[in-house]
Amino acid sequence: MFNHGIMPTTTSKKYSQRRVIDLSSSYGRLVHYHLKNNIPLKYIQKNTSYTAEMMPPHHIASRISGMNNTNKFIHLSSNKIKHVIHAITWTPDGRRLLVTTQSGEFTLWNGNNFSFETIMQAHDNAITFVKYSNFGDWLISGDCDGGIKIWQPNLNMVKQLASKNDGGMGHMDSVRGISFSWDDSKFVTCSDDKSLKIWNFHTGKEERELLGHHWDVKSCDWHSEMGLIVSGSKDNLVKLWDPRMGKNVSSILGFKHTVVATRFQNLGNKDKLVCISKDKSCKIFDLRNHCKEYKIYRNEQPLPGSTVDEVDYCTLEWDVASPSSFTIGSFDGQIRFYDYTLDLSTCYHNIPYAHEKCLTTMAYNPLGHMFATASKDRTIRFWTRARPYDPNAYDEPIYNNKKVTGWYYGINNGISSIRAKTEYGLALQQQSVTSGDQGDNVETGGINGKDEKKSGLGVTANTIIKDGSGNNSKNNNGGTLPLHNMKGKQQSTFTLPGLG
Repeated sequence: MFNHGIMPTTTSKKYSQRRVIDLSSSYGRLVHYHLKNNIPLKYIQKNTSYTAEMMPPHHIASRISGMNNTNKFIHLSSNKIKHVIHAITWTPDGRRLLVTTQSGEFTLWNGNNFSFETIMQAHDNAITFVKYSNFGDWLISGDCDGGIKIWQPNLNMVKQLASKNDGGMGHMDSVRGISFSWDDSKFVTCSDDKSLKIWNFHTGKEERELLGHHWDVKSCDWHSEMGLIVSGSKDNLVKLWDPRMGKNVSSILGFKHTVVATRFQNLGNKDKLVCISKDKSCKIFDLRNHCKEYKIYRNEQPLPGSTVDEVDYCTLEWDVASPSSFTIGSFDGQIRFYDYTLDLSTCYHNIPYAHEKCLTTMAYNPLGHMFATASKDRTIRFWTRARPYDPNAYDEPIYNNKKVTGWYYGINNGISSIRAKTEYGLALQQQSVTSGDQGDNVETGGINGKDEKKSGLGVTANTIIKDGSGNNSKNNNGGTLPLHNMKGKQQSTFTLPGLG
């Protein structure tokens, strides 16, 4: 049927912009200015003009200042058919993220624009662990049935080690950890069948079986330089093994509950071992001093709105750019950043409610500029570095019961945040903030689009308020930045932790 004399109406499709993270410009500046012309790197300061001076993470000079921390949310990805994600890892070149699911699938996500690339069925059962070799030539995955598969980087399977339940040489229960030796000639696996196995990579055959744990072995790691393997188990023990002899050389009895993860230091002197346990503790051991306790962190930092934090540690990863920094994911969805060289009894930075459920795995991009996390909420979330002067503040309501906005707007909760917040954490709208003498009301952007009035300034302990008499209210710690457009007798200042 034709509509004479009337032009057909067309509907234009709206396209949304997709964030892209690209380090090529910073590497170009690094090569041109520093490597070729020997111009010294600048110390990054909190100013917009220093955005172009942000070097790659391994070369930046202000790691502890917070400018190099991956604490800004950038993107959320999830499959159309959602499954629990047990393991993720970046490809050796850092361009893609490999995600494994409860359904036994491999999913590849682009590491620059976070778009979906491909999906394939890799195992018949849930994939519990996946690991690239140190030189990036091979990939090994393990499933909940005890089977092991070896893949090429193009995800072409070259060998399968079936589980013992199927008559193969694999494990009898879920594979919980995989780690390569320093030269990739051997690799070790651990399982819920109470054992660890050392495999010859070239022949694909088992060389030794390490027995000694009395319960499920939850984690294992092979030192990148020493002939040493560490394992953590549900029997509360951490054991060190000699891979040449296949014998237990030491046992650490310092935990009161299941040891969830054990990781050797991967940078610097590589003389530290960090372990986390369900007894809500994280312990660092010194390999040079007979594995004595070097430092202990207790899970005592309260969440907003709660008085006691009694959640378990779930996953652990060392930072790939800083030899003394590591990251822990908690049962309640928190991400905590630690540095054992700082004189702190707790983490120096945390992201509360980064996920809605328990974190299952984390992975740093090999370049160090990005951080990926996965959770039982069946999503993958990407975190990256913030600009030196980032207009997006860390809005706490999106992480608690007062969810006002969404972190998909690129919220940054690092020290480069610049806007003060209300008692619910909502960033103050600068054009609508008014302040006067004591007792004046402050109008903020409100909650759910409604204006809200609070007595005083209505901000949390992240601010310093100067009243007419010159008295100051208490703040947490750190330095201050001016809060602009405040119409009062005294200027209010926004406190940034860690600056003085």
